Amino acid sequence: MTIRKATVADQPRIHAIRMGVKENVLSDPSKVTDEEVAWYREQAIFLVAEEDNEVVGFACGNHLSGLVWALFIDPGHEGRGHGRALLDETLARLKAAGHSQAHLNTGGGTRAERFYRRHGWRDMGYDLGGQVVFVRSL
Repeated sequence: MTIRKATVADQPRIHAIRMGVKENVLSDPSKVTDEEVAWYREQAIFLVAEEDNEVVGFACGNHLSGLVWALFIDPGHEGRGHGRALLDETLARLKAAGHSQAHLNTGGGTRAERFYRRHGWRDMGYDLGGQVVFVRSL
């Protein structure tokens, strides 16, 4: 497995992964704009995991706020450590950017919620949209 910075050429595969997940399905794709994706790729932290020269997952972190904005793995490649590797590298880069804490939100009762709990994230309750808010010291 290789973790590297995302490129424009990765975008079709990233889009396919995001639209192919079984949980945290994006109900309104217009909520994620091309400009926002480009900003993460060009200005912030946007990483991909590759296996056998194929992008199998991605993660995005906001170096300004400490937010983990996205972590998604192709359903056919789950359970192989890609999510953990992407999250670890994203957190390392947030720490290098000067953050002592990272935060994120995800749906309650999901595998994602269990994943974050297993990996040391602290539940802070629910946001106004009904998402579980997590924080983690870096």
